[in-house]
Order: sequence, then structure tokens, then C-alpha cells
Amino acid sequence: MQAEVDVSKPKKNMTKEYLKSWVPWRIKRYWVYAFTTMVALVMPWITIGGNHLFLLSFDHKKLHLAGVAFDMQELYLMPFLLMLLFLGIFAVTAVGGRAWCGWACPQTIFRVIYRDGIETKLLGLRKRIKNKQKNPDMNKGENQIKKLVAILLWSLLALVAAADFLWYFVPPEDFFTYLQNPSEHMMLFGILLGIAAFIIVDVVFIKEDFCVYICPYSRVQSVLYDDDTVMAVYDPIRGGDIYQGHGHDRHKEYGKQKELLAADATAECTTCESCVTVCPTHIDIRKGLQLECINCLECVDACTSVMGALGKPSLVRWSSEKEALRHEGKTNFFRGKVIAYGVVLLIVLISLFAMGSTKEHMLLNVNRTTRLYKVLDKGVVENDYIFLFTNTDSKKHDYFFEIVNNDKIKIVRPTEPFHIGAGKKKKKVVIMKTDTQLANDSRKDVPIPITIRAYAMDDKEKIVVDRETVFIYPRIDLVKK
Repeated sequence: MQAEVDVSKPKKNMTKEYLKSWVPWRIKRYWVYAFTTMVALVMPWITIGGNHLFLLSFDHKKLHLAGVAFDMQELYLMPFLLMLLFLGIFAVTAVGGRAWCGWACPQTIFRVIYRDGIETKLLGLRKRIKNKQKNPDMNKGENQIKKLVAILLWSLLALVAAADFLWYFVPPEDFFTYLQNPSEHMMLFGILLGIAAFIIVDVVFIKEDFCVYICPYSRVQSVLYDDDTVMAVYDPIRGGDIYQGHGHDRHKEYGKQKELLAADATAECTTCESCVTVCPTHIDIRKGLQLECINCLECVDACTSVMGALGKPSLVRWSSEKEALRHEGKTNFFRGKVIAYGVVLLIVLISLFAMGSTKEHMLLNVNRTTRLYKVLDKGVVENDYIFLFTNTDSKKHDYFFEIVNNDKIKIVRPTEPFHIGAGKKKKKVVIMKTDTQLANDSRKDVPIPITIRAYAMDDKEKIVVDRETVFIYPRIDLVKK
């Protein structure tokens, strides 16, 4: 049974006096953009104990996370980071629609800087920020010059943006050193210029078509929405049904206000088209939910200004379909889907910290050589190994190792501790022997399990690892021949 809704006398909470203290969503977005940009630019420069907050260095084969450096052998953390990223975006979408697109996506931020900042405010190529549908007249020579200046200015910013992106893979201290030797780092230069060129083409020429046709997120979002998802919603009960039919089938337009009022005398929409002309993706929010909407809330600001001047609430609100479209009650933010996302994100986050806290400050790979063993005089048996040590700590150490679970097997080589610098690797040929009979099998060789404990001489409590391997003891007839 559909609830009865009284829309004859809407509350006049959007008055002219209210508009004087009202802060548009657009201004709030600008502050979020400034904060996001500042974080993106500053984060690569922040180090803790010589390690970056986040760095995935293919050059040094390391992952820096929250000031802790992990070697490539420890990249078991990457799946958790990817899960946090995708589950976080899915959770944000379920709660606030395409809030990522409108409030934090680099594509949107870049377009605002270029279109609203450079073209409109700085050069006056566009007349008004509130009219994003009308493109400048490029037949005028003056506008052509302004367009060229705008592209040149944006090209400089695109280089900065491309460099900032690369700083998360090549640390800034290495990046600028590499720039001084371009002939030795042509790949880095090529990637930098390639990313900058893509940003220029995307922002200047592709524009919001990237959001509409290229970005796959708009296709994914529809399966994540529900009736309580918050987005920009037009109220057809108060404003009137501007289009006949439903959804994208609403194709017949009432072009003038008098025709809309003739069809629905109670309709409050003035058909001023302010919500349409301000939309960066060129949609009409009055058609209902559309994949192209990026939740920038420009249409909410436009309608708030118009309806507020008339002493009425905005017809376009940042709300859910249940609340603003069907008037079936308040939006339920703490519903089952959102709670499930929160629980899963918490589990992944705890797992990430738990696994990150078990970081090994030394890595050791134990490999056997092609020769299984060597039988010497008097029943002495030797086994050969290749030990690969990696010092993943931020300072140098002296290392050694021992056998902890079998005192009958001795280490012949090496005999002294060895030095490994911070972040460096060292390969060691290791020889172990025994003069004790470890097995008495006349049919086959016998593997004897042993545990190798390697450690830093100056910090045995913190920097220590155990590795399992085997000592091959030959058939008894080979030992006693």
C-alpha cells in the first residue's frame, strides 16, 4: 500500500534569508578537492625512519607502507590493499552513489581546475561557471588564443600531475636524480611524458565523455545501488513529471512552464533549466537515475538557488529515492548491506595490520645445490647449500646462522659472521657435515630435517628467522665402502 504524501504545502525552509548563509555544495567540493590535492602532492615526500608512507618501488623492489619497508617477497600485503581499495569504493557507492566520482576522482578535479579555473575564472573563455553546456565560440580569434593559452597552462599542470603519480612508484629523491641523466633513464622520461599527454588529451578533448563512455565505474554502480543510496534526486511529486514515461524512456519534453502547469497545476518546477545547464555530464536530473550522474550536486545548488528565492525547498536534493522520490520515510544509512561492507572492511584492515606487524627484518631463502652430498673418509658426509640473505632493515647488520635442532651436524662454511648493508642482498655458499651415522638404510638416501636459525649479531631478539630444510644422508653402503 503506497503511503499518502501531502505535497500541497511544502515547508518553506529555503528562504532568501537562508540563502545568505547557505554554502553551496560546489564550494564544499572545492575544499575537498584542495585537501585531496594537497594530500596527493605531499604524501610522497613524507618519510618515517627513512621509509615512505606509501611507495611501490619497482626499481628497488620494495613496498613502503606506513613507514615500514617490505621486500618483494613480502608482497602478500598487496591483495589486502587492493581489497581495501575496491571494497571501500563499493561501500561508498552503496551509501553515497558516485560520491567518489564527484568529490575525489582525479578526472573530475582536473576538469574543474581546467574548465572552471583556467578557462572560466582566469581567461574568461567561458562566461559563467553555472553554464557548462555551452562551449566557447572558437571562430573568434581572441578565443582561439585563449584556448591555446589554456592548453599550455594545463600542460604544465599535467606534467606536475604525471610526476606526482610517478612519485608513488619512483621516490622523489630518486626521481629528480634520474632527471639529471635523461639518456640513462629514457623509459622514465617516456612514461612521464606519456602520462602527461594522456592527461592533456583527456581533460582538454575527451572531457566528461571519459566519465560517460570510458570509465567502467558507471556501469558497475547500478548493481551497488538500492533504495537508500544517497544521490542527487529530483522530486517529481512536488516538481511535476517533466518527461512522460519512466527513466531513459522519458523522451517527450514540456518545453515551457505554461505547458507543464497545464498538465499539472500543482507542479512547482519553473522549467528554468538551471539544473540542466550546470550539469558537467550534460544530463537532465529530472529524468531520474542515470549512469552519467557523478553526484557532483551542481544541480542541487542550482535548484536550491532558484527555489530558495521563491521561498521553497529545492526540488533536487542529495537524498535517497525512498525519501526524496517516493516519500516513504527517512533514508536508512545503517542497513544490512552497509553493515556487511563495514564488517568486511574492518576484517581486511585488521588482517593487513596483523600481517604487516609480523614483518621480517631479514629474509632468507635456502636452496640445495645440484650435488646431494659428498662422502669423505671415515664416514664424513657433506651437504652443500646456497643461502640468499636479504637485509630488509633500514640499517646495516652483521649476520650469522646456526643449526638449532641437530647437534650432530656442523657448519663447515662460512665460519665467521658476514656484513650486509641496509636493503642489500648477499649469497652464501654453505657447507654442512656430519661424522656421525644419522641413518642405517641400505636401500635409499635418508633426508634428515634440520632447522636453520639466522640472526643479526647486534639484534638477535628482533632480527631472527627460522628456515626448515633437510640434510641428505646417503645409503649406508656408500658411507662404509
